[in-house]
Amino acid sequence: MKFILITGIGRGLGASLAKRLLQDENITVVGTTRSAFPRFAHDRLISVSVNTTSDKVDFTELLKALEPIKLNAVIHNAAVLINKPFGDYSEEEVKELFQVNFFNPFLMTQQLIPFMASGSHIVHIGSMGGFQGSMKFPGLSAYSASKGALGILTECLAEELKTLDIRVNCLALGSVNTEMLAEAFPGYKAPLNPDEMADFIYDFVLNGHRFFNGKTLPVSVSVP
Repeated sequence: MKFILITGIGRGLGASLAKRLLQDENITVVGTTRSAFPRFAHDRLISVSVNTTSDKVDFTELLKALEPIKLNAVIHNAAVLINKPFGDYSEEEVKELFQVNFFNPFLMTQQLIPFMASGSHIVHIGSMGGFQGSMKFPGLSAYSASKGALGILTECLAEELKTLDIRVNCLALGSVNTEMLAEAFPGYKAPLNPDEMADFIYDFVLNGHRFFNGKTLPVSVSVP
C-alpha cells in the first residue's frame, strides 16, 4: 500500500486528484482541508482539518494521523488566488497568498520529512504565472510571485533531500476550470477540467521522479 498526502482536497483540483488516486486500490490518501467536513468520504481516505490561512498553522492533528504511516508522496496543492491590480493589494492579501502558497508547503515539509519513505516524491503544484519567461497577466503579481518562490524551493529541496533519497519536482500548471479560477476570473473558460489534469498528475506523482529531480516543468497547452 502506498500512502500519498495531498493538501487542499476540499474542492477543485485537490478533490479531483484525491478521487483519481483512490481509484488505485494500492493507494491510501491523506488529505488536508480547511473544513472539518470534507465533501466526500472513502475507506482509504484519511481526512485532516488544517487551517492553512493562519500565519501560525498548527500541524499537530496531521502529524498524529501520520504516526503509523510512511509517506510515498506529498502533493502540495492547496492554494489561494487573488486577481487584483498591483497597486490595490493590501498587505494582508499579499501575506495570505504567500502564507498558503509558499510558507505552508515550506513549513509542512519540514514536519513531514521524518514520515517520508526512501524513494518518495514531493510534488509542488505551481503555476505558469510563476514560470520564468512565460506570459504574465495583470492582477496576478502576488500569486505569480508566490508560485515562483515555490519553484526555487523545489530546486533547493532536491539538493537538501538527496541523502534521504527523496525527490522534489514542481508542475507549473496552465489554467484549469476550478472554483478558484472561476472566482478570480468570472466567465473565463480554461482549456482543461480538473479531472483531466488529475489524470496527468496521478501518473507524474507515481513515476515522474524516475526521470526528474529539482525541476519545474510547464504543463500547459500554450507556449510560455
